[in-house]
Amino acid sequence: MPRTSRRALGALAAATAAVVSLTACSSGTGGGESSGGDITLSYAIWDENQKPAMEEIAAAFEKENPNVTIDIQVTPYKEYFTKLQTAATGGSAADVFWMNGPNFQLYASNGQLAPLDDAGVDAADYPEGLIDLYTFDGTLYGAPKDFDTVALWYNKALFDAAGVAYPAAGWTWDDFTAAAAALTDPATGQYGVAASQYGQENYYNSIAQAGGEVISADGTESGYGTPEALEGIELWTDLIEAGSSPTAQQMTDTNPEDLFLSGKVAMFQNGSWAAIAYGENADISDQVDVAPLPEGPTGNQSVIHGVGNVANAKSPHLAEAKAFAAFASGEQAATIQAETGTVIPAFHDTQQAWVDAQPQFDLQVYIDALDTAVPYPVSKNTSAWTSIESEVLSQVWSGAVAPEAGLKDLAEQMQAALDAEQE
Repeated sequence: MPRTSRRALGALAAATAAVVSLTACSSGTGGGESSGGDITLSYAIWDENQKPAMEEIAAAFEKENPNVTIDIQVTPYKEYFTKLQTAATGGSAADVFWMNGPNFQLYASNGQLAPLDDAGVDAADYPEGLIDLYTFDGTLYGAPKDFDTVALWYNKALFDAAGVAYPAAGWTWDDFTAAAAALTDPATGQYGVAASQYGQENYYNSIAQAGGEVISADGTESGYGTPEALEGIELWTDLIEAGSSPTAQQMTDTNPEDLFLSGKVAMFQNGSWAAIAYGENADISDQVDVAPLPEGPTGNQSVIHGVGNVANAKSPHLAEAKAFAAFASGEQAATIQAETGTVIPAFHDTQQAWVDAQPQFDLQVYIDALDTAVPYPVSKNTSAWTSIESEVLSQVWSGAVAPEAGLKDLAEQMQAALDAEQE
């Protein structure tokens, strides 16, 4: 049975009591009231790998609230926010849905999320950075479900064949690039690393490791116009130029993670969410392991991010929606996520079960990364500048534009977008 603290029991009791009392006395369709009778709550998520754990969490909530049925709806991440935006605009978004940092402030500022301050969510149960991430204008709108950091996955068989020592704590950028070169074999089409144009997995981390930042802490200033940002970007573009990584075009033609999984790439930085997929992949589960990120000039900082459960402010079953959002991020739900090895739960003191769930991997490195982690870069309208970021950096990654010129252009365009947010 999952360990349950008094504080967590109190939070669950408050959430459940809200449902029971409102269900018993009301037939309203909003404004914090319950619809009464038997209801179905739609729950939108984007990861098929997490669906089994979410089903177990839903079943636990349904047991506590027998009048409620949870309908889990999975939309692949690439389409998730496009679909959500359309649904939210039309008033048909799911009752409860996953939210991420880059999109949170936009939805919260538009009144599309219900406050969760009164739903039994205790901020003290979660990392402060995640509570801050899902707080807008002093109000908590998202209950932290999980968190993710980034680490370096590597193919042990390829390292062994090349006679290269496995990545380890204390590895530097120089060690990393030297190993990438030694693991590259043009004759067989094997590369040392996939220097993909991924922010969270790659260059957001290396920019921090060089002492820079993508955006200021208050979300108003671009950090791309600095020498540190340039150094963080050039770590990856230099790997491509040296031939230690597939080209940008090759990584467009074939997903870089697929190149790693097929044994064509020896190293691949990825988030903690990858552990369950790699562990369930019979072709590679016994061939790969994970290590800390290599250290740059100021350390081996990893970006930290996390998914939040939010309630649709326009849900016709608002009380139940808020109660389920809180429950799905509570201790019982966190324990389910951890023991199934699904993701690192955000609820304090539940992470060790996630590490233990897949002992074949050194997953402790993801937990240890919290010590020096830096926040995922966001602003009020993150997508306004990430679209610029993607367009400019694609030219840098392809070699069409030199990194220094590209970052100067990116910094100017990004700052204009950030200034527009303040108007």
